Amino acid sequence: MSGSHADSTQSQDVNSANVTPDIPIEIVSEEEMALIDAALAAPRCCSPSSSLSFASQLQRNARFIHFISFLSKRSFSGRTESDIEDLGHLGMTQKRNIIAKSLLDRFRKNRALSVTDVTDTEWCEKKMEFNLLFGSKKVNKVMKVGRARHAELEKEVTKKVKVRVRSTEDIWAVKLFNSITGVNQLLFEGLTRELPILGFIKGVWMVGVIDEIQMPVKETARNPILVDTKTRAQYTLPAESQKRNGRLQLMCYKYMWDNLAADNFPSMQFYDFFSLNSDCILSEEIIEKTSNAGFPAKTLGDLVKYFRNMWNMLPASHNQLLLRYEFQKDQSLLGEEKFAYDYDLFNSQIEVCLEFWKGEREASFTPLEDRWKCRYCQFESVCPAVLKPEITPIPSQTDCNNTPS
Repeated sequence: MSGSHADSTQSQDVNSANVTPDIPIEIVSEEEMALIDAALAAPRCCSPSSSLSFASQLQRNARFIHFISFLSKRSFSGRTESDIEDLGHLGMTQKRNIIAKSLLDRFRKNRALSVTDVTDTEWCEKKMEFNLLFGSKKVNKVMKVGRARHAELEKEVTKKVKVRVRSTEDIWAVKLFNSITGVNQLLFEGLTRELPILGFIKGVWMVGVIDEIQMPVKETARNPILVDTKTRAQYTLPAESQKRNGRLQLMCYKYMWDNLAADNFPSMQFYDFFSLNSDCILSEEIIEKTSNAGFPAKTLGDLVKYFRNMWNMLPASHNQLLLRYEFQKDQSLLGEEKFAYDYDLFNSQIEVCLEFWKGEREASFTPLEDRWKCRYCQFESVCPAVLKPEITPIPSQTDCNNTPS
C-alpha cells in the first residue's frame, strides 16, 4: 500500500526501490484552479509535432506504471463525482428563469459534459437547473465518506506524485497520460481503478471516471468488466430510482469505452472544441515522465496518438455491468447488481438529457412516484414541484424514467 503523496523529486527513488508489492505511481498536479489560471496566463510555446513509434510502448515492466492526474481524483473535467445522497436546506427567493442560451452553452462552453451531469439530470432536471443557476449542492458528511472510500480503493493500486504544468495543453496531457497508463495497467495486471474516460456522444463531449475495471478470469473472452461502487450511509440497498441512476452511469461508461476501443475519437474536433494546439511543446516534467513510462511524447498531439492507439488495443467492454453497494460504517458489502447493457434504453435517456441541456425544452420535475427525493433537496423550499404539488413531469421524462431496465 502506498504511503503519503510523493513529489516529483521523489518519483525516481520510488521507481528504483525494491518494494513488495510494487505499486504503480500516480503523478498528481497542483490545485487545478491555480493551474488553469497559470495556464491561461502562460505563453504558448509550440513546435511541429514529431513522428513517434508506438512499438516500444508495452515493452517494459508493468509493475512500474506511472500515473498522472489532477487533485485526488483523475477526472477529465476537474469535477469530483459523488453519489446522490446530499442533505441540507437552502432558502432563497424564486427567480424567473429566462434562458437566452442553452445550459450547455452557458455552463459547459469549452468544457465537456460530465457523466455526473448526466446522472444528476436524470435524478431531477429541475434540481440540476437550480444547481447551475444558484450554486451546486453542498458537500455533506455522507458524501465526504463516500469520496474518502473511493480514494482509499484507488490507493490500493496507485501511488501519487506531484508534477507541475504550465499550459492548457499540459493539463490535457496529464489527463490523457493518466488514462493511457490506467489502460496499460489493466492489460498487464487485469485490474485498474479510477480510470478517466473521454468520449463524443451525439455531438457532445463527455468525460467521466470509471471506479473499477476488471479483466475476466474464467471466461475465454477478454472483455473488461466495468464496476461502480456506491457507498451507503444506511444498512439498506437503495431505492429503484437510485439503482436506475447507477445503471445509467455505467451504461454511459460502456458507451464511451466501446467508442474509444473502436477508435471513434475525432481528434480535430477535440482540439477545436477545447481550443488546444496539438503542436504545443509539453513541459519538461511531462516529457520526462512519458519517456520513462515507455511512450515519449513532446507535444499534445503525440499523446493523443498514444491515447488512441492504446485504447484501440482494447476490446469492447463486457455486456454485463456491475453495481456494488457498500455500508459506509464498516465497508461491508450490502449487495451487488449485475445487469445487461441496454443500448435502446441508454439512447433514449441520453436523448432526453441532451434535450434539456441544449435548451430544446424546459426542465422537467421528478416523477410523482419519486417525489420523496424532494425531502433531501436543498432547493425544496423554492421548487414549484413542492410549492405546487399538482405540477407533473413532462411525458418524455416520465416515460424514460419508468422504462424497465
